[in-house]
Amino acid sequence: MYICICNAIRETDLRQAAVSCEGDAEATYATLGKRPNCGQCLDEAQEIIDAERAAVCCKEFAL
Repeated sequence: MYICICNAIRETDLRQAAVSCEGDAEATYATLGKRPNCGQCLDEAQEIIDAERAAVCCKEFAL
């Protein structure tokens, strides 16, 4: 599913970038070589980023 239509950023790409970037949605977009255009996706993108980081943290904690 596309999260950012302006930049054609897919949810899977965003989730992968979230674990390698410590910043917010805009910083995560930058790791993908993109930057927000209209900004309508940023709230949803941030929720996905936060969820992905939490999931990774929980997996690491469980080990």
